[in-house]
Amino acid sequence: MMQAAVQPSLSGVPVLETGRLILRAPQASDWPAFNAMLASDRARFIRSGDYDLSNTWRAFGHMIGHWVLKGFGMFVFQMKGDDTPLGMTGPWCPATWPEPEIGWTVWNPTAEGKGIAFEAAQAARGYAYDVLGWPTAVSYVAPDNMRSRVLAERLGAAIDTQAASIGDPPCLVYRHPAPESLK
Repeated sequence: MMQAAVQPSLSGVPVLETGRLILRAPQASDWPAFNAMLASDRARFIRSGDYDLSNTWRAFGHMIGHWVLKGFGMFVFQMKGDDTPLGMTGPWCPATWPEPEIGWTVWNPTAEGKGIAFEAAQAARGYAYDVLGWPTAVSYVAPDNMRSRVLAERLGAAIDTQAASIGDPPCLVYRHPAPESLK
């Protein structure tokens, strides 16, 4: 049986650039970094239960498939001139979520404490507002995830106690500033 060599891609996904970063479509070569992060203690705030390879593979497919199903999704971010995936950020809204989110996850601990996630999330939020036309966005953050809480607040988001949440126990819902207030 003959098999064709296929290089899977999300060819319609835009590439965003910031001063230091490239935000691009997720790709198959990101799997080892994604899997390593979800297998580590770093994932305790986003993983439901213990690490499971099968569930991690489905989560990776979910991240990629969101682009196909909804036309937007998570970008993988990396430093300019270096193909190492450092994490993901972007606009997304899984089917059961009450409203669209700007989400983020830092996969590589070497990317922490340098403003990289902030820079990437700002670009992703700008894309959601300026290109997708979102009038608002939230970020769902586990109450004990202090790094993500600090990042949400640095982005100007504030806890919205009236917004519906996700998770059990429920996440804090951080409401981002409206697009017009960021101009």
